[in-house]
Amino acid sequence: MAIAIAASVAGGPEVLHQIDLPTPSPKTGEVLVQHTAIGVNFIDTYFRSGLYPWPVESDLVLGSEAAGVVVALGDGVSNYAIGDRVAYTIPNGAYVSERVVDAKHLVKLPDGVSDDVAAASMLKGLTAHYLLHRSYPVQKGQTVLFHAAAGGVGLIAGQWLAAKGVTVIGTAGGPEKCALAAKHGYAQMIDYKSEDFVTRVAEITNGAGVDAVYDSIGKDTIAGSLNCLKTFGTLVNFGQSSGPALDFKLSDLAAGSFTVTRPVLFHFTADRSYLESASASLFEMIQNGTLKINVNQRYDLTNAADAHRALEARQTTGSTVLIP
Repeated sequence: MAIAIAASVAGGPEVLHQIDLPTPSPKTGEVLVQHTAIGVNFIDTYFRSGLYPWPVESDLVLGSEAAGVVVALGDGVSNYAIGDRVAYTIPNGAYVSERVVDAKHLVKLPDGVSDDVAAASMLKGLTAHYLLHRSYPVQKGQTVLFHAAAGGVGLIAGQWLAAKGVTVIGTAGGPEKCALAAKHGYAQMIDYKSEDFVTRVAEITNGAGVDAVYDSIGKDTIAGSLNCLKTFGTLVNFGQSSGPALDFKLSDLAAGSFTVTRPVLFHFTADRSYLESASASLFEMIQNGTLKINVNQRYDLTNAADAHRALEARQTTGSTVLIP
């Protein structure tokens, strides 16, 4: 018997509840994975709240990244064996003690990458990868702005950008979060609770602006993010933790001949070759110490609602995982 945490209807954390499921059997091309750690991300709250359309009518099992151990194989699976440590990131379904996953979504975990680090870094680490290498391929010597610098993606991206020789300015709420991000590659930090980030970016760059802004906040920051860009700069919007930017207009880009993109991780990882190469790059950076993954909050799977409350209240730093 497997246990899962599902949302009964769209709403707040209180809609999350436990359901019991029969242990699934893998079909052709599938693998049964017993979870050891499950990542918690803002995308989970977007689905739970109804901000993103529900793919089912009721009892939506949330969660988009996890790590675990292979315990059964379906027919035709030859590249995995029982006992292999694996991880994956796919939309929804991960808040469960064990589940069947199509083998094409899995990657093997190398020695030196623990299960909780893998569960905390598949979605966030691969998000950082596509942001910096595909959405806006940042170059050594450039300057960028990264919002939510103390969050899971932000801490990974700051280290990766610094390793690439990029000057990265970050925003975060409060001195503690700013201090944390400053230890993870950020050259300058802006406390958005006490400072106007547009004014501070202008001061830091002597009025030049930044080459790109990576923005997962949405409604509260989009207009300001555009005002931070150099002429021909790029805005990469990859989330909306403050809500969708409903006032944004295409004509807003004319102020500086700006480029804007709204990428989605799962469009990239649907390409098996990208998934393999990006995961290998991520794991190598973790193994050699370039990327330090901070798992700063751990909750029992049955306490997923508390994890959501802390995340939405911006009381977390780094990554949060659920332990089945």
